[in-house]
Amino acid sequence: MRYVAAYLLAALGGNTSPSADEIKAILSSVGVGVDDEKLSFVMDQLKGKDINEVVASGIGKLASVPSGGAVAASSGGAAAAGGAAAAAEEEKEPEPESEEESDDDMGFSLFD
Repeated sequence: MRYVAAYLLAALGGNTSPSADEIKAILSSVGVGVDDEKLSFVMDQLKGKDINEVVASGIGKLASVPSGGAVAASSGGAAAAGGAAAAAEEEKEPEPESEEESDDDMGFSLFD
């Protein structure tokens, strides 16, 4: 990830195709070590590609990744059971806060 981030920083700086040495310079300027094997892998993957197209392609791929909302989309018995559990939670009364946890006035008033 650090190699991609350094590549993107160089691209944002106006260098459309940064070299491995430039990536190393960016990383070493912030005290990050460089693994030449991983750097060469990233450089090979990005060689000859427009970084804007690579980012756009990645965003398109991320759009198909589920992000936790799939539970609400389920159907059948699971949805009915989920609704019953939600109703039971709503009926449950909140526990009163103890004196120690209450910080309503924190021992002073702003208008005294």
